[in-house]
Amino acid sequence: MAGETKHKIPDRKPAVNGKFYPADAEELERTVKKLFSQAKPRVANNVRGIISPHAGYIFSGHVAASAYNQLNENKNYENIFLIGTSHHVYLKGASIYPGGNYIMPFGKIPVNKKIAQYLIDTYDVFSFSPEAHVSEHSLEVQLPFLYYKLKNSFKIIPIIIGTYNIDAIKQIASALEPYFNDQNLFVVSTDFSHYPTYEEAKEVDKKTAQAIISGDPERFLSVIEENKLLGYHNLATSICGWSATLTLMYLAQKDKNLTFKHIIYQNSGDSIYGDHYQVVGYNAIILDHKNKDNPNFELSDEDKINLLKLSRQTLESYIKNRIILQIDDSQFSGNLKKHLGAFVTLKKNNKLRGCIGRFMPSEPLWQVVQQMAIAAATEDPRFPPVTIDELDDITIEISVLTPLQRINSLQEVQVGKHGIYVRHGINSGTLLPQVATENNWDREQFVGYCCKYKAGLDYDCWRYAELFVYEAIVFDQTQFNAV
Repeated sequence: MAGETKHKIPDRKPAVNGKFYPADAEELERTVKKLFSQAKPRVANNVRGIISPHAGYIFSGHVAASAYNQLNENKNYENIFLIGTSHHVYLKGASIYPGGNYIMPFGKIPVNKKIAQYLIDTYDVFSFSPEAHVSEHSLEVQLPFLYYKLKNSFKIIPIIIGTYNIDAIKQIASALEPYFNDQNLFVVSTDFSHYPTYEEAKEVDKKTAQAIISGDPERFLSVIEENKLLGYHNLATSICGWSATLTLMYLAQKDKNLTFKHIIYQNSGDSIYGDHYQVVGYNAIILDHKNKDNPNFELSDEDKINLLKLSRQTLESYIKNRIILQIDDSQFSGNLKKHLGAFVTLKKNNKLRGCIGRFMPSEPLWQVVQQMAIAAATEDPRFPPVTIDELDDITIEISVLTPLQRINSLQEVQVGKHGIYVRHGINSGTLLPQVATENNWDREQFVGYCCKYKAGLDYDCWRYAELFVYEAIVFDQTQFNAV
């Protein structure tokens, strides 16, 4: 086993209470409460990661509070992965604290010992080095913000990276990837430029932040090197926690639905306690799921009726006259103008007569439905084109799809709720949520059938293929007398 912990690990005592933040619990609460009252308002709905500074609160507290203010306070995170770069020791990889709790003035924050020990035992890149944690402040200073903001309890996995080796950092990201999902939060602790002048810091820190927001790890590394060539005399580093930041960027780069957002910038020169000659920079950056800006998306009955009428009129016009109706979309709600995928299913005497859909369109929803109605009637290779004589017997069902979400495990598929989309190389396939229910399939049967018969892959392709889930708002004309 890689670095197995044989002895009981004691609770980790605070190292910088009374220095970076108040040691008294009541004073700490007042301080953090005031910082949140002045913080930037929330602009995100589904935060997966946070990049927050770790200086003393009198210097960076406003920026840190603005980062944590982006969290949904009612979100129930299973774990919070705290990732920092070591200020004290060099390691071949990263050290994970597998002990019982992090002691803070307001109480104890529990460590998820099971996950921590599993990572240490399973991956050579992880170990437990006590000296990496005892005096390290970067993770500790994040806890008061988390404790104050989140209403639900949580466990942490404290990770200190002590290597400059890019391959090792990639290994760290790879090992953490199974936990990088909507149930967990990843917090990166880092300050930015160290010791340039006030104006030089603003220039350097803007470039570095823009590189992070690009989501491109190689660009991020290149900008760090470019900053070294600027010739600023006192610039010791562009970003002290670059390895922790790079880890989050490697984790995020595979999911195109994730986007970095900049919240606020300041440096120590903006504090009444700082000067403008040698400053430290602070950025608050979050990693947000950009397709969850409206997680409770719904269609009204009027929306559904409009889509059903549109598909029926389009179908009849095209089958009878080969004319595609020209539509004035001013009559439609904003929901019907969103770029959402949809499937149109045609049935004749309750039997499938055609079904075609699209996932990630560049057109508005109403136009996708119109196009798919025609495609279902004329392009489904399983059936001949629908004829004029059949039109009166055709019923229409529409499935409006929520955006695709990448998942990391078969266990994340919820049968009856999720549709599945699998992709490997040029092969891909999908099944709508209702298919599992109609066939009384369990999770493995549902995904396995999609792998083999829709994507043309192995039955157990979920072991190596990319998996995505989505939900469907399903309705048909039998539900509405007006159609």
